[in-house]
Amino acid sequence: MKRTILKSERFLKAIFGASLFVILCIGGFAYQHIQKLVMSFEMVEHTYEVNVELEQILSYLKDAETGQRGYLITKDTLYLQPYYASRENANNSFARLKELTIDDKEQQNNLKNLSFLIGENLSIFDKSLKYADKNGTNTAGFYALLKNGKQTMDNIRAAISKMISHQNELLQIRKKKSNESLTNTPLVIYSVLIITLVLLLLTYAKINKDLKILKEKNIQLEIFKESTNQSEIVSKHGNWTYYINENRFEYSDNLYRLLGEQPQSFPSTIESFMEFVHPEDLENLQKQVDKMIKEENLPFIYYRIVQKNGNIRHFKAYGKIIVSNDDQKRLLGITSDITEEVENYRLLEERNLELERNNKELSSFNHVASHDLQEPLRKIQTFISRLDDKEADNLSEKGTLYLKRIKTAASRMRLLIDDLLQFSRTNKSEEVLEATNMNLILENAKQELAETILDKKAKITSDAIPVMTVIPFQAQQLFINLIGNSLKYSKKELAPTINISYCKVAADDVPKLKKPKYSNYHKLTFVDNGIGFNQEFAEKIFVLFSRLHNKNEYSGTGIGLSICKKIVDNHQGYIFAKGKLNKGAIFEVFLPFK
Repeated sequence: MKRTILKSERFLKAIFGASLFVILCIGGFAYQHIQKLVMSFEMVEHTYEVNVELEQILSYLKDAETGQRGYLITKDTLYLQPYYASRENANNSFARLKELTIDDKEQQNNLKNLSFLIGENLSIFDKSLKYADKNGTNTAGFYALLKNGKQTMDNIRAAISKMISHQNELLQIRKKKSNESLTNTPLVIYSVLIITLVLLLLTYAKINKDLKILKEKNIQLEIFKESTNQSEIVSKHGNWTYYINENRFEYSDNLYRLLGEQPQSFPSTIESFMEFVHPEDLENLQKQVDKMIKEENLPFIYYRIVQKNGNIRHFKAYGKIIVSNDDQKRLLGITSDITEEVENYRLLEERNLELERNNKELSSFNHVASHDLQEPLRKIQTFISRLDDKEADNLSEKGTLYLKRIKTAASRMRLLIDDLLQFSRTNKSEEVLEATNMNLILENAKQELAETILDKKAKITSDAIPVMTVIPFQAQQLFINLIGNSLKYSKKELAPTINISYCKVAADDVPKLKKPKYSNYHKLTFVDNGIGFNQEFAEKIFVLFSRLHNKNEYSGTGIGLSICKKIVDNHQGYIFAKGKLNKGAIFEVFLPFK
């Protein structure tokens, strides 16, 4: 049995799902590290940009100083051109620096100091020029200005050097982070490198193809064109192009075939096409076409056409604008024949309605049949009781045995009908989810089982359970069935103990939750010290009418745990069973955390 289960289709799907989940996790992990790596590279590049701009500012100031000196020596205004240009470039670099260091408070403060020094330096330049023009260069005042200018330039160099040092410190930190990111993503980088090398090799191979290969490609293109035409026929779609600048249409051959005509049998104009449109859809389609021509866009539209033989076909069309290098606009469109899809959809709707009706009829039949069976069963049990009370002494030994078996069979029939009724009531569509005090639900369930709990001297412990969004009646039935199952399959010589624990879990942390619809779940765990079961039957016990024990050993119909499974499914949850023979059983219930 165990080998059969392991080889089952469900097990294979489970293995595939687990493998896919692991691959997705690895992909997400790799993506996260690549993002960190990209960010670290950007930060390193940002540091280099700041350093370059700082060096540029110093260079521009030197150019300005050189232009000033050239003018002072030669009195040629030509030297003032680089002087003024350098000042403007320095201002631009300074603005760029301010933008680059906007998130660095220390560098912002340094920039304020640098701005002051640059302003002071440029002011000294201006004063020196004016002073030299008025008083000449061979004066004490001029030398004093030069000295101040030199001192200011030294201060600027020191300030820039300080800022560069700060950026270099940041650069070392960012390089370290970049190296860490690199070491964390070697597999990704290696894979990208391999793919890149393959692409480069393929590109190199294509570039080096000679004229003969090019001719072969042209032949292949012709073959591809023909295969495209064939694919249009097979997939029942046709292409059309609207040349916006020329206000003309061009239809593919298969578009004509979709209309029931021979290729190119009539002019490819919108007026000719409209002659095939169903009269009820003509006005709406004309509005869509006018809107398409005006807005140069065509979203998905649906309409019908009438072929000349009277057949009505359903079409779907879509268009997308394409602009070539010479500004020629074209609207490329695809028109598909979706008649079979429409008919299949209608057929599917009909079958769904039929299935829904059948389900309702089946549920109604199950419910009515179960109720109607109770009346004759009550009469049978009544006559059995009278026979037992008044005629038992007149029966032979075999008659007494037969009567006992009839009573047992009638009791089992009563239990089976009650369980069938309970199973039929477990229908999500008939109940409403609501916030529910689960501790109160648990207490109600224990009250339902109070007589059995007292008879078996059972001990039930539980954690505090938070409010959950559930169907109250079904949640109570879930508790009753799970606790009742533990009580039923308890050891005769040992008082049963049942522990109910609660915790909140993330779906990603529980691999056995296949394709979870929610991020988090309530987890309820029922642990008992009963007779347990072999783990190979962990899924079979939830199957309707499935029993692991002879009916003479333990009472029951094999429906109780099936009801539990149906209730959990109604809540879009999961239920799992684990057991060890003569050691006990564990039932895990996962309900969505809403």
